[in-house]
Amino acid sequence: MIERYTLKKMGEIWTDESKFHRWLFVELANLHALEKRGAVPEGVAARTEKKAKIKVSRIQELDLELKHDVIAFTTSISEQIGDDGRFFHYGLTSSDVVDTALSMALVQATDLIVDRIKTFEDTLETWALRLKNQPSIGRTHGVHAEPTSFGLKFLGWLEEMRRSRVRLKAARENIRYGKLSGAVGSYGAISPEIEIDALSLLKLKVEPIATQVVPRDRHAELFCGLAILGASIERVAVELRHLQRTEVHEIEEAFSTKQKGSSAMPHKKNPISAENLTGCARLLRSYALAALDNVALWHERDISHSSVERVICPDAFILADYAMDRLNRLVSGLKILKSNIEKNLDKTQGIYFSGHVLLKLVEKGMSREQAYRIVQKRAHVAWDKGTWYGDELWKESAIRARFSRKELNRIMDVRNYLRHVPKIYKRVLEPSEKKRSNNR
Repeated sequence: MIERYTLKKMGEIWTDESKFHRWLFVELANLHALEKRGAVPEGVAARTEKKAKIKVSRIQELDLELKHDVIAFTTSISEQIGDDGRFFHYGLTSSDVVDTALSMALVQATDLIVDRIKTFEDTLETWALRLKNQPSIGRTHGVHAEPTSFGLKFLGWLEEMRRSRVRLKAARENIRYGKLSGAVGSYGAISPEIEIDALSLLKLKVEPIATQVVPRDRHAELFCGLAILGASIERVAVELRHLQRTEVHEIEEAFSTKQKGSSAMPHKKNPISAENLTGCARLLRSYALAALDNVALWHERDISHSSVERVICPDAFILADYAMDRLNRLVSGLKILKSNIEKNLDKTQGIYFSGHVLLKLVEKGMSREQAYRIVQKRAHVAWDKGTWYGDELWKESAIRARFSRKELNRIMDVRNYLRHVPKIYKRVLEPSEKKRSNNR
């Protein structure tokens, strides 16, 4: 039944036609379950499934008159199925249909987002491996810190995206619940056994205890998962924006032959995709707040959450789907400017070796405070004068007394900072490789 209406594009999930189809699936599942338990005559479910068609324009026409979308829907179906219409919507309240169908939509939409994340993970892994041995300057507070591998940026994003995927898959399982337990959740019209049979046809689990609706903490968890995904998208986007600044210029977004960057400044190549994604993340966070506000409803239910969900459900998922697709295209098409990465690494004349020199002085018996004063003073001089840090250090008698120039040069080797990078890669990539092997 439901397999015949599998949708592969995010926007299709949220159309009125798709929504009404899901409502019909819930109603048909209920009829099949009722028939199985002898609550309605044999053949009702099959006849209804054969005759019932979704006529969006008719439902909308009825809704204008009745001011109730579910009744407009049930009326439209009943018009088509004749005498069997008296059993359509039997024992159900509107929220039984709407909430159960919404869970179906959220499950399918989450699956599409998870697929987007998987695709992006592959892109990140490709870049991480390609740039594994590319030294670059690491920055803290926006200031040059110590050398790192440029590939670690992509590897870190990869691991973060995996966490989002795991988080959303868990939220998917916690939203995969339906309810056919009636107006206040106490099975006033049909039995729990009918609910079990019906929901199994829809591949949903039974909400253990519902009110008129499925509890909204389930939905809030999912939207918080999307918000965290958005925060991770923004983390990537902000870094890519920074790396494209003229003063840094270590990467560029793809720029097509006929593309224009500015109406007034023809020379411009702006980080438009990364900036766009930063804005998308802001919206995704706002949807999470709205979903959290939906958790607290009056008594067994009020309608305050309904208008919110009509907006945030399609908007959040369509936006997340768009953002993941655009992010993947952005990162896939990056131009990595290795010469600028290396130029920036050399920009501070080696003063980033200060930490390693400090430790070696401590190993030679000098107090940490004395060693700190020496390496800091010479680092500031080198930075102010634009001279090589090793030359400034060599002016200190305390340095010459403890190291040969050859030893000092060995300490001031950028490869020292990258020696454990392979272990980090192994820690991140080896588990996924084992998992892929086990799935073959």
